[in-house]
Amino acid sequence: MKNMLTVAAMAVVIGLSGQAQAQFQGPTIAPVSVADAKKLSDDTAVILVGNIEKDLGGEKYLFRDKTDSVTLDIDNDKWNGVTITPSDTVEIRGEVDKEFMNVEIDVDQIIKK
Repeated sequence: MKNMLTVAAMAVVIGLSGQAQAQFQGPTIAPVSVADAKKLSDDTAVILVGNIEKDLGGEKYLFRDKTDSVTLDIDNDKWNGVTITPSDTVEIRGEVDKEFMNVEIDVDQIIKK
């Protein structure tokens, strides 16, 4: 009986390990303009495409697309060793951070295009 339970348990483990990992298939967040991002609610996830134009100091950077500019808050660990110049087009993934009359984007990921 003990051997039968062991064999059954092994069969379950083997069967489960052969299954493919589940993945989400459905709508994703589409890139938005800076002008539109500024109108969104606090903590809304956004994707922006444009250029980081200037280092403002203290992990703050000026980002611009064809519609407007916004300050990015990029923690040092989010750069992942990528060097970006003002002429590089980047995709910024992050969240809208609204405080009083100020809007910034807290950056989670930077992708050089």
